[in-house]
Amino acid sequence: MFKIKNYINGQLVEPESGEYLDNYNPAEGKVYSLIPDSDDRDVQKAVVAANAAFDGWSSMPVLKRSAILLKIADFIDRDHEKLARAESDDNGKPLSLASRVDIPRASSNMRFYATAIQHFASESHMSDDQALNYTTRTPVGVAGCISPWNLPLYLFTWKVAPALAAGNTVVAKPSEITPMTAYLFSELCIEAGLPEGVLNIVHGLGAKAGQAIVEHPDIPLISFTGGTTTGKHIAATAAPMFKKMSLELGGKNPNIIFDDCDFDQALKVSIHSSFANQGQICLCGSRIFVQEGIYDRFVSQFVERVKTLKVGDPHDETSKVGAVVSKQHKDKILSYIKLAQDEGGEILCGGHQVKVEGRCEEGYFIAPTVIVGLDATCRTNQEEIFGPVVTIIPFKAEDEVIALANSTAYGLSATIWTDNLKRAHRVSHQIKSGIVWVNTWLFRDLRTPFGGMKQSGVGREGGEEALRFFTESKNICIALK
Repeated sequence: MFKIKNYINGQLVEPESGEYLDNYNPAEGKVYSLIPDSDDRDVQKAVVAANAAFDGWSSMPVLKRSAILLKIADFIDRDHEKLARAESDDNGKPLSLASRVDIPRASSNMRFYATAIQHFASESHMSDDQALNYTTRTPVGVAGCISPWNLPLYLFTWKVAPALAAGNTVVAKPSEITPMTAYLFSELCIEAGLPEGVLNIVHGLGAKAGQAIVEHPDIPLISFTGGTTTGKHIAATAAPMFKKMSLELGGKNPNIIFDDCDFDQALKVSIHSSFANQGQICLCGSRIFVQEGIYDRFVSQFVERVKTLKVGDPHDETSKVGAVVSKQHKDKILSYIKLAQDEGGEILCGGHQVKVEGRCEEGYFIAPTVIVGLDATCRTNQEEIFGPVVTIIPFKAEDEVIALANSTAYGLSATIWTDNLKRAHRVSHQIKSGIVWVNTWLFRDLRTPFGGMKQSGVGREGGEEALRFFTESKNICIALK
């Protein structure tokens, strides 16, 4: 059985405990590798290495740091096929999705921040003729980066790239559910000549390895993406220690479809935004609000098309829906489908586990599920399910749907479909979400800020927002007289 190793001080090493955890291929429902069961001893070794490497890395000329990160991006491109296959096997997502989205975006993340740091500037202010104020931005120190399982390498690099580009050293923990591409990434870092200790990857459970990172006194900064409940726990630990925090948390995103929209485009993209990556993207539009004038037509055609989505082997190019990430997550999703029925919902399609023949007969597959007839305030419409499950709700007027869209504790993203430009602006400004897409979904410009309102997070990632987060600003005032 293949054993993944930690990456500490430039070396691939066994965990201090000598213990390993099972790593499952969710499409097969079988263990296919082992992951280190790391603890505070491994994190301590990683922090010592990161601290020792900090002075050299932070003082390295920006262009030299940039060149190393660009070399890593080149190696991601070179190993695209290998990484995509690993991501599909580890996560259960269709290989075509990993090839088209996950691995190219990981490379883009590295390239973007490798070049963005070359143009990262600070401000200066002349105070009449009395003084010159200027701002410096310096790396914080050792950054703790904890990434999720749904877009493993994509979101791992989304954190690591700006942290390293800004001159920090990093202790990172990928999800224990999908560790493989982070391990392969560590091999690429060694090949690219990343100096020892600059990036350290500690695998293991959140309650042990993750908690050790969050509470370590020599890690002054935490960047976390994951569930809101875990985010609250991290905040409770890190806030009294006055650590900088960026928390990108859950979502229960509204997809608002007005009757003046481009119907065919709204229908097509809504199917994608509902079930991409088996609905396991924090930005998926899981609550679909459709104006009454087109409600019946939309529901009919939406369900008809969803029924044609092939659920199957992620390696099959015709499969549109792969396996959900774990047995535990499968059971959670199915429990919410049962809850929706108990709350009076009507399942128009899906709602059940799917048996896939061949190598995937023991995999964790769920049919794309569409539910109607539920009140907007019920648990199914208020709590994050994070699976291939959507509800469709009719609405009459603009004010009504704005209130419904804002009715949850979350505020990560929203999508609006309308050909009325004034309405697009008006509604976008009233939706309480960190990002609003109009007549599109998941279009990402890496220069823009990303993050949520309310219980969807604290802080912003992306563009210069990330570089600011991973640096400390200092104002220096020089008297001129």
